[in-house]
Amino acid sequence: MTNIEGEINGNKLIIETGLMAKQSDGSTVVRYGDTVVLATAVAEKTVRVERDFFPLTIDYVEKTYAAGKIPGGFFKREGRLSEKEILTSRMIDRPIRPLFPDGFKCETQGIVFVLSYGDENVSDILGITGVSAALMISDIPFDGPISGIKVGRSEGKYIINPTLDEAEECDMGLIVVGTDEAVVMVEGNANEVSEDVFLEAINRAHEEIKKINAAQRQLREKVGKEKRAIVPVEVDEELAQNVRDHVIDGIKDAVKISDKLRRQTELDRILDDAKKHFKAEELEIGKAISGVFHNTEKDLVRKMILDDGVRTDGRGPNEIRPISSVVGLLPRAHGSALFVRGETQALSVATLGTSDDEQRIDALEGDYYKTFMLHYNFPPFSVGEVKFLRGPGRREIGHGALAERAMLPVMPSKDDFPYTIRVVSDILESNGSSSMATVCGTTLSLMDAGVPLKKPVAGIAMGLIVEGDRSVVLTDILGLEDHLGDMDFKVTGTEQGITAFQMDVKVAGISSEVMRTALERAREGRLFILDKMKETMTAHREDLSPHAPRIYTMKINQDKIRDVIGTGGKIIRGIIEQTGAKINVEDDGTIKIASSDEAAAREAIKIIEGIVEEAVLGQVYTGVVKRITDFGAFVEILPGTDGLLHISQIAHKRIEKVTDVLSEGDTLDVKVIEIDRTGRIRLSRKELLKREHSEETTAGKT
Repeated sequence: MTNIEGEINGNKLIIETGLMAKQSDGSTVVRYGDTVVLATAVAEKTVRVERDFFPLTIDYVEKTYAAGKIPGGFFKREGRLSEKEILTSRMIDRPIRPLFPDGFKCETQGIVFVLSYGDENVSDILGITGVSAALMISDIPFDGPISGIKVGRSEGKYIINPTLDEAEECDMGLIVVGTDEAVVMVEGNANEVSEDVFLEAINRAHEEIKKINAAQRQLREKVGKEKRAIVPVEVDEELAQNVRDHVIDGIKDAVKISDKLRRQTELDRILDDAKKHFKAEELEIGKAISGVFHNTEKDLVRKMILDDGVRTDGRGPNEIRPISSVVGLLPRAHGSALFVRGETQALSVATLGTSDDEQRIDALEGDYYKTFMLHYNFPPFSVGEVKFLRGPGRREIGHGALAERAMLPVMPSKDDFPYTIRVVSDILESNGSSSMATVCGTTLSLMDAGVPLKKPVAGIAMGLIVEGDRSVVLTDILGLEDHLGDMDFKVTGTEQGITAFQMDVKVAGISSEVMRTALERAREGRLFILDKMKETMTAHREDLSPHAPRIYTMKINQDKIRDVIGTGGKIIRGIIEQTGAKINVEDDGTIKIASSDEAAAREAIKIIEGIVEEAVLGQVYTGVVKRITDFGAFVEILPGTDGLLHISQIAHKRIEKVTDVLSEGDTLDVKVIEIDRTGRIRLSRKELLKREHSEETTAGKT
């Protein structure tokens, strides 16, 4: 076994190989405190030349034994990947994918197993480092290494790899991945931090990344295998030039068509014409022609932006597409909004629920409940395609999680707004930045639902075109610019600062200067979009939808919880059946009553108040005799609350037996004359009778 040791934030980082998974092309075990991950890399040996893409799969799997847990559910074993595992798999995939050399088409898979999960909260970034190290020591061509680092900030101080407890106190949580030269991925969320704070966090993370990259190179020097030779794809230069000459004029005109579908239809027509002209089917050169066509289109679009400062839809680099929005368009929904930016449409619908609707998450760090959920859907008709409708894919889960992170800092607390909230964003039309349109639509739909957001949030996607020493940052990128460009940098936030961010690059990395420019342009764009959203709504509605449940909260003495619930839940079930309201009783005595019928909720509150009402000294109550003894009667003055009416307090005159005056079931007025320190209640009927007799006497004299 071979290992390399380093130190990050006072903890040892150990990368080792040679003990586990030795039949893979490359495998490493990465340790940091009590957290241990196994990362493997395997690539097919056979090259499939017919492929025109690089088939890479990354799977991050959390073993429940890593935290000393047994899986929940019926089968008691790990099943399909959870949302967190899918999101982490995407996070490992995105920075690694661009670092495989062109021409490498062998199917490749990286797998990360979390073997031990500690409070260090770093299994995801250890997965990034582990897969990179496994690729480095394998024979798989890879232009690494890269490493991942987390950065938090608490009370103005930056924390490298914050623990679970430290992360709770941070106003920013950032994952940074990079090479020695530059940053290749950023992802995280923040509580309205400034662009300067964001950049400083990235710079601090990058210094630590260089240390881990150095450790990976040391490991490769010791045990690295010789890299496979890449067989270059043979290109018929004469054919390529002929195809370029044939299509270039048509592509020049087509890429200037601003309408996405018309542009794509024209490009498809030019490509089909080229294939017919060069007899592609007969000569089996269809893929070669498609490759030349795609490269020509890419070169022309990028050249037009770099040389002329003009994009395919006619905008300049800093221009934002036309924006419009409408709210309240679905009468039965609790809140709805349609946000449109250019040819991208997001229909966001908010639904308010009760605590019964909370989502329970079974995670290695412990079970918890989610009260805010945002789900993003990308149906095929949004881009004019025909596909089977299946469950959400990795991309949909990732976009939804990004938008959810963007909104969390501005969501009201449960004390202020005791609802479970779900937002569904259906993309009805897409031409880039659909996840950022989701953020804007979500803000408007929540405001339409009456959710008291702390501040509105907007999002924008930035792009980049780099050729040599020339670069242009693009604001509000199109789908084509995302596909043909070098960066996708999504930034969300309020007027005061950033709430979430996600950056992916297709080049070796971007400099701090380019990132600073992109952040400043994103801030300007975000403020512009927020102003446009204010034209639709400036604040949340004061009243909830008539179809939304009304939730009322009350607090009772914990000793009274059993009285409200009753034996076997008999009392609370009776209240629910009588009123139709949902009732949830918490251990601290908090009771939440929910119903879309306000009268029913008020009735449930009245019943519960009657059950938990406590006797007041000197107060007169109408009670029912429940039990008779030799020394008096026990009278129920409140539901579940009895007091003793002593024989001496029943009448003016002395009586021999209680049963001479009272029977079980009698109704009578009594006064509370004493409540002792243990809560026992003494009642009097005699005092009331004296007062009545005195009033009658006074009236007679008058």
